[in-house]
Amino acid sequence: MDCTNREEKITFTYLGLVLFTVCKTLPKCVVDQCPSSFVGRDFHIRILLPMDLQLKNARIECSWHLKKILHGYRHILKQRLHSCPDLVSFMVELKTILEIALKNTQDLHIPRPPEYYSCLVRDLELLGWNKVAYVDTGLTTIRLKAEDSCGRQHLVTLKFNAKYPTEPPDCLVDFPVQFAVSWMPQDSLIDIYNQFLAALESLKEFWDVMDEIDGKTWVLEPENPTRSATTRRIAIGSNVSVNVEVDPRHPNMLPECYFLGADHVVNPLRIKLNTNLHLWDPEISFLQNLKDLLEIDFPSHAVLEKSDFAKDCGICYAYRLDGAAPDQVCDDPRCGQPFHQACLYEWLQGLPSSRQSFNVIFGECPYCNKPLTLKSSVKKL
Repeated sequence: MDCTNREEKITFTYLGLVLFTVCKTLPKCVVDQCPSSFVGRDFHIRILLPMDLQLKNARIECSWHLKKILHGYRHILKQRLHSCPDLVSFMVELKTILEIALKNTQDLHIPRPPEYYSCLVRDLELLGWNKVAYVDTGLTTIRLKAEDSCGRQHLVTLKFNAKYPTEPPDCLVDFPVQFAVSWMPQDSLIDIYNQFLAALESLKEFWDVMDEIDGKTWVLEPENPTRSATTRRIAIGSNVSVNVEVDPRHPNMLPECYFLGADHVVNPLRIKLNTNLHLWDPEISFLQNLKDLLEIDFPSHAVLEKSDFAKDCGICYAYRLDGAAPDQVCDDPRCGQPFHQACLYEWLQGLPSSRQSFNVIFGECPYCNKPLTLKSSVKKL
């Protein structure tokens, strides 16, 4: 059998520049069993940002060959789009996901020795089948379930290559931080599972904070937060909210905050936040700290409905646009009409009376005709 090495590679370009290339050298005996369209060619990925340049609302385009490789990783890509702060960070995450996907795509075509199956089945029996949520027919992907000390359910997906147990499986989790497995050839699934449990407990305080926010406030975004999501947009009042980003390693420390709403409403909140920063106490609850700093009470689930805050965009007449809620508000207190940034940007660009300076557009509110300013790519602080 001819086992001359061949190379499979995926090139990432941005604005015409090559950012990096994912290369994987395959022995020809493996290549011959792989689809020929996956070998010896470049795959280009296009990331389309919306008008507001928010990465979480971006769309990824690629060839059907690459879609086939990434098919089982779509939910992970979506999570990374929401959690990565910028495009470069997402590209690094995408590179890691692709390397895992390529390796597992190749492994589907590698015959596995009997020892692989006997060892894996033995490990599963020692771990306990009650901890297994899913096993594929080829015994190459296994999903384990676990419950943390607060009763939250979690999953870890294990992708095995043919060299198990000499090499560990790739572990995919819904964590806000990286889950790195420590592995020795003599280790088993029990060791991975115990490390998974330890990681769950290390993130307990973070999830306690996020659950407190989700349970006691009206969260406008994200609509269906994952366990890896570190941000929450919390309703404060009609057309005013605060976006908080919690540090998963230090969840009880002061979060990064920015306000969304009309200037006459959010300016006093900014002043209170800056004045009361010294009052933040890591020993009391996250929400109580926010209340003390902002000198407010968050709207209660018992008194108000989400519809009291979820006002439709005044241009497209919808609340959600590509998953995003309205985040721009007319500054006139008598108007206060909310808009999606993308809708307002397109509206103002179409007005002959509007003018633009760099990333700022000056125009008029579609409802009250009062002067209105829109920053097209910078968050409103």
